[in-house]
Amino acid sequence: MEKVTSIKTIVLAVTGGLGGLIAQALGGWGNDIQALLIFMGIDFAMGLAIAAFWQQSNKSESGALNSISAWKGLVRKGVTLLVVIVANQLDVLLGLQYIRTAVIIAFCADELISIVENLGIMGIPLPAVISNAIEILKKKSETTNTTKKESEENEV
Repeated sequence: MEKVTSIKTIVLAVTGGLGGLIAQALGGWGNDIQALLIFMGIDFAMGLAIAAFWQQSNKSESGALNSISAWKGLVRKGVTLLVVIVANQLDVLLGLQYIRTAVIIAFCADELISIVENLGIMGIPLPAVISNAIEILKKKSETTNTTKKESEENEV
C-alpha cells in the first residue's frame, strides 16, 4: 500500500508540473484560455456526436465517424494552442500585452462559429444572445489589433 501511495504522489507531482509548464507557456491560466479550451472541447464533442448519431459530418465522405478525421481535428486544436504559445512569446519578446489576448479571442470566435454550425446540423435553434456575443468577439479581436497598432505607431 505504501508503494502505491508513493507512485500516486510521483504521478500527481509530474502531472502538476507538466500542467504548470503548459499553462506558463500559454501565458498563464486565465478566463480567456479557459474559455478557449472549453469551446474547443465542446466543438470536438459535438463533432463526434454529429458523426456518430446524425452521420452528417462534413469531415468524411460517408458523414459517419472517421478516426482519421477525429485525429485531424485534435491536431488542429493542438496547433491552435501552439499559435497561442507563439503569440504569448511575441508579447514577451516585444514587451506587449495584447497579441496573445487577440489571438485567443479570434480562436474563441472561430470555435463558437463551429459550435453554431454544429447546432444547425443537430436542429437546435441558436439563442440570439450567443450570435450577438460572437459578433462582439469578432469586433473586439479586430479593434484590439487596430487600436494597439495605432498606439504603437504614435509612440514611434
